[in-house]
Amino acid sequence: MPRAIVSGTGLYTPPYAITNEQLVASFNEYVAQFNRENAAAIAAGQLVAREPSDVSFIESVSGIKSRYVIESEGVLDPKRMRPHFPKRPDDALSLQAELCVQAARAAIEQSGRSVAEIDAVIVACANMQRAYPAMAIEVQNALGIRGFAYDLNVACSSATFGIQAACNAVESGSARAVLMVNPEITSAHLNFKDRDSHFIFGDVCTAVIVERDEPRERKDSYEILSTRLQTHFSNNIRNNFGFMNRCEDTDLLAEDKLFVQQGRKVFKDVVPMVIKLLGEHLADNQLKPQDLKCLWLHQANIKMNQLIVQKLLGREATQAEAPTILDEYANTASAGSIIAFHKHRDHMKVGDLGVICSFGAGYSIGNVLVRKLC
Repeated sequence: MPRAIVSGTGLYTPPYAITNEQLVASFNEYVAQFNRENAAAIAAGQLVAREPSDVSFIESVSGIKSRYVIESEGVLDPKRMRPHFPKRPDDALSLQAELCVQAARAAIEQSGRSVAEIDAVIVACANMQRAYPAMAIEVQNALGIRGFAYDLNVACSSATFGIQAACNAVESGSARAVLMVNPEITSAHLNFKDRDSHFIFGDVCTAVIVERDEPRERKDSYEILSTRLQTHFSNNIRNNFGFMNRCEDTDLLAEDKLFVQQGRKVFKDVVPMVIKLLGEHLADNQLKPQDLKCLWLHQANIKMNQLIVQKLLGREATQAEAPTILDEYANTASAGSIIAFHKHRDHMKVGDLGVICSFGAGYSIGNVLVRKLC
């Protein structure tokens, strides 16, 4: 069976950054307007007054200081509180595919492969711009890649599940090289009017090339030693938006059609699951957590990551051992662990071991155990 390796990664960062200070100022203006316009109903007990947000609260509970977005004016407009994306004609490249192409080209260049040597495209992310045609097929067409393409959605674990799928294609012989892309336009599904979550997400796109290990000159490659996936059903993270909404005669802009989570329950449930799966995965490969040079973890919450690493290693980790990109990028759904891997692997030496780990709605957890080859 051919060995699968990661030979390149790519990252597209949107042009607009929103700081916590900007986000809080906009949110608090919205809150003031809401409370003012609904003062009578609030006084009568028919509505609950909205509470303002706070910069120190955001940073203390999440570790997030800023986030990138595709469009910032609509997000920061207290009368709109969502990005504005002009509708594109059907024959134009879609917004999500546009991001994919930019990240993909960077990953392809880093891998040293040509487009002609890639046989498959997987677009794996938390939200797809449309039901069909598949985003992956549009990206395949835009890049001129032959072969096959499909979309994959496992929320914040989509990237690691996508790498597993790419490995399967390479190891089975159905593809020499696979492009796996994660276009996360999370600002479109975030409720910027919700104090508990308005600060969580940011937009980004990452890409990974998984290919068959063949004799050729490469600059920076990682053998995929083992993958491990796990899912467990939970409603604690949910988004009810879908094609059947219009048949239900409900409000298409209702809050449940956006990202909704029970944060404390998620923390309590997911952290032990991640620790257990990582420990078992390493043990099955005759490894201990201390054998890992780096853990590129999902970037949802700094306290979750700190606790996971502390339980695994028995101590606090350094930035090199467990890189954090939350402060700059916020939670970018499935792309978070890939951003960490893309930006923080220069310290890895030949033979060093690391793990790309994601976790999120579903619940879902994905581990990719890698060893640096060159």
